[in-house]
Amino acid sequence: MARIAALEKDQLGPYQMQIHDEIAGARSGAVRGPFAIWLRLPELADKANQFGNVMRRGRLDRRLFELMVLVVARHWSAQYEWYAHERNALAAGISPEIVEAIRSRRLPEFERGDEKQIYELVTELHETRRLAQASYDRALAVLGEEPLIELVTAIGFYTTVAMVINVVEAPVPGDARPLP
Repeated sequence: MARIAALEKDQLGPYQMQIHDEIAGARSGAVRGPFAIWLRLPELADKANQFGNVMRRGRLDRRLFELMVLVVARHWSAQYEWYAHERNALAAGISPEIVEAIRSRRLPEFERGDEKQIYELVTELHETRRLAQASYDRALAVLGEEPLIELVTAIGFYTTVAMVINVVEAPVPGDARPLP
């Protein structure tokens, strides 16, 4: 059970309802996870939605973007974040074996160098809070400057999402717990 309940539609003011509908429109008609909580602060919900939309439509390949989100979600054991992005990662081309390895906290066996690079970068950044020069150079060579900037920014955004999800114990539909 969530520590902070999502607001019901009849509890929303006009501005909150507008933001609710914008968020729902980009997310299969539902407002869940951190957005359900952020609606209590509609300006924050609005800006977070806009920022998230920019991140999802950026220069970073969708497959790599979704892999990044899974690595962040697993690092934080963010149940709802994993739930919301696992199917996206699979649909974007991340293999079920890699998804399962990340879920199980095993080192994935990557066939694609760009996926290995994303996994290593996100992992290093979370574990050390820095990126060694050699790691930066490899990421720059694989991604290029602007996608690398987007990647690091998206890691920060989805880390924030994971922290909010964990603090409020955002529920997963059906009370599922996709992460062990």
